Amino acid sequence: MTAGARNILVTGGAGYIGSHACKALARAGHHPVVIDNLSRGHADAVKWGPLVQADLRDTDKVREALRLHGIEAVIHFAAFAYVGESTQKPGLYYDNNLGGMMSLLNAMRAEGIGEIVFSSSCATYGIPETQPITETAPQDPINPYGRTKLICEWMLRDAAAAWGLRFAALRYFNAAGADPEGEIGERHDPETHILPLTLLAAAGQGALKLFGEDYPTPDGTCIRDYIHVTDLARAHVLALDHLGGGGDSLAVNLGTGTGHSVREVIDAVERVTGREVPVVTSPRRAGDPPVLTADPSRAADLLGFRAEYTDLDRIVAHAAPWFGHPGTE
Repeated sequence: MTAGARNILVTGGAGYIGSHACKALARAGHHPVVIDNLSRGHADAVKWGPLVQADLRDTDKVREALRLHGIEAVIHFAAFAYVGESTQKPGLYYDNNLGGMMSLLNAMRAEGIGEIVFSSSCATYGIPETQPITETAPQDPINPYGRTKLICEWMLRDAAAAWGLRFAALRYFNAAGADPEGEIGERHDPETHILPLTLLAAAGQGALKLFGEDYPTPDGTCIRDYIHVTDLARAHVLALDHLGGGGDSLAVNLGTGTGHSVREVIDAVERVTGREVPVVTSPRRAGDPPVLTADPSRAADLLGFRAEYTDLDRIVAHAAPWFGHPGTE
């Protein structure tokens, strides 16, 4: 390891964003150690350090991993993250997401580890009254998934007050894309993210369901802030370095500050792949805001973070090979 490198426990590091963060950590000279029960992650995505296969709710196993690997700080991704599933099985989400956080914090306190970067979400804001969304917007989530993320933020604040934990809560918007070097990508089962679903439709695997064409937006479809997963990974390293340098706890949005509509995503996929996207229109889904975009200025001020991959076609091109479109990048 290089000078200044640290041993970092990455919970959920076999997942989509976690695996990209491990690559970013290794590239920055740190040593990532993944803990993941592989219920939704992939062992072959763990490429930059050891894998501890364990459930985060097993506090003894977490403590053992912290000691064995000389862990100095934690990045916490491990959570269930399907909004629809959370509304159908709220108990599953409260048990897993909150139970995991509680166990992790207990293990960290017992082993004397006082720095954590937390994967939070713009879902904690619910349906904001104003756009773009700043960190001062009320946090009023509208589904169990968002509520678990908000409660985890409360748990961090309470731990900070009780025993001096320092944390960075990163509220990100729509993660998209894949490693530009093609080493890792996005794999969910079921897949619910709009960009993979659009790419799959273009590859002939069914039609894309378009939920609502009558929103008060320029083309009638929802607008979202798509941030490249590699940018997200880099932001976690910056947050880790902020805490490692003695920085105060913080909560920041991670986004580009620019929104793209569903129709714009469809157009970008058709441009990049050269294939038509079959679309089936459906009524609006309850709770889908017309627009969700981030005000990313606080992350720029406090972490020096600015998204680098802001071109939608480039984000699509990086993701496309993972969904039946080789040779698009």
